[in-house]
Amino acid sequence: MTTRRDFLRNAMLTSAGIAVGGLSTKMNAASYSKVVGANKKINVAHIGIGNRGWDILSEFDKTGLANVVALCDVDLGAEHTKKALDKFPNAKRFKDFREMFDKMGNEIEAVVVTTPDFAHFPAVMMAIAEGKHVYVEKPMGRTFHEVELMMQAARKNPKVVTQMGNQGHSEANYFQFKAWKEAGIIKDVTAITAHMNNSRRWHTWDPNIKKFPAAEPIPETLDWDLWLQTRDYHDFNKDFHYGQWRCWYDLGMGVLGDWGAHIIDTSHRFLDLGLPEEVNPVKLIGHNDYFFPMSSTLEFKFPKRGKMPPVVLTWYDGVDNIPSVPKGYGISEIDPNIPASVGSDGGNIKPMKLNPGKEIYSKELTFKGGSHGSTLSIIPEEKAKEMEKKLPEVPKSTSNHYANFLLACQGKEKARSPFEISGPLSQVLNLGVVAQRLNKRILFDRETKRITNDAFADALLTGEPPRKGWEDFYKI
Repeated sequence: MTTRRDFLRNAMLTSAGIAVGGLSTKMNAASYSKVVGANKKINVAHIGIGNRGWDILSEFDKTGLANVVALCDVDLGAEHTKKALDKFPNAKRFKDFREMFDKMGNEIEAVVVTTPDFAHFPAVMMAIAEGKHVYVEKPMGRTFHEVELMMQAARKNPKVVTQMGNQGHSEANYFQFKAWKEAGIIKDVTAITAHMNNSRRWHTWDPNIKKFPAAEPIPETLDWDLWLQTRDYHDFNKDFHYGQWRCWYDLGMGVLGDWGAHIIDTSHRFLDLGLPEEVNPVKLIGHNDYFFPMSSTLEFKFPKRGKMPPVVLTWYDGVDNIPSVPKGYGISEIDPNIPASVGSDGGNIKPMKLNPGKEIYSKELTFKGGSHGSTLSIIPEEKAKEMEKKLPEVPKSTSNHYANFLLACQGKEKARSPFEISGPLSQVLNLGVVAQRLNKRILFDRETKRITNDAFADALLTGEPPRKGWEDFYKI
């Protein structure tokens, strides 16, 4: 078993900027050989078991492919963790994932990380170093650099299966987009409009904020210091906890980080968008230094890729920032493929002027799509009828996103959203947040992976140094 000391000795070496060192390629070969090709359940440890963590835990349990051997949460005993503890009474319990790996690493074959965005990185990095397969919710990491390091770790450990939780990547949207792209139905795309205009948690807050919320008593069950992990210390306040973390630049990634991976994922993958050359905050309403704007319009410019023309992707969020739609769009109604509720981020998706989704503009056709597993349609309706006989047959998914990950752990399928695919997508979102935070246009070098027109923006790719006690996840 890899101990914490082994992990720290073999961890990545990082320095200021985006310098990347090596990660140990040490693999638990015995554990791997037990998993690949096996016809048994995968021994899974869940890190983060409340709210969204409970949702994900339940979905993995439904596959019939997972054996829950460990439950880890910094707030064990709190009301929101009781469902998981009651459901799996035989699973060993931990508050600290480092202790979990130390005490039962040999019993774990795969790890599911469903913690806040800022807490993904250390758990994922330690799991990979231990040779454990990893499923992590989207976005992969809070900073561009964290995602870069996770991709590097996955490349150094090719036997480790990785998967990001953009669940639509295993649903109809994925297979349709792939089939239509390969058949030449989707080609010569020049513009994409993506939007998520529902109300968010921070929309009732005062953007004239001058400091973080005042300290409040820490709940008795919560290890607040451990909850913060690598982040610099913040006094406890309810507006940091229970999903509120998504509101703050210091802890989350706002609407873009929450929904971007569900809305632009197939466009990003099958149009080979990669990383943008420029991100421009066209409009930010209620911009401040602490939490995300009330409304944002962000413009991402992607260059020509092979024979594919440049693409401008424009992102809209905010209840009063609804983009115009093309003629023949039709009505905007609730799509059954979009979850009615979104776990720890809270809030139900309700009918409104324009529901979460995208419009894709090519030289010949215009496509209307939703989020998650929602399929595309050609608009206007007359054009759709004209194209009907030319559309290829779309294969059905052999497994949902959770089963796909576990089957990949068994060597029976290939993960559909591994870090090599989901990493660059997450980094697009990271770059968007940098532009939001600074309210400044950024120019990005796709080769060096550096921001070239602003030193402070470039420094934000790495972010603040980790808190004392967590530095060794970033250096030898």
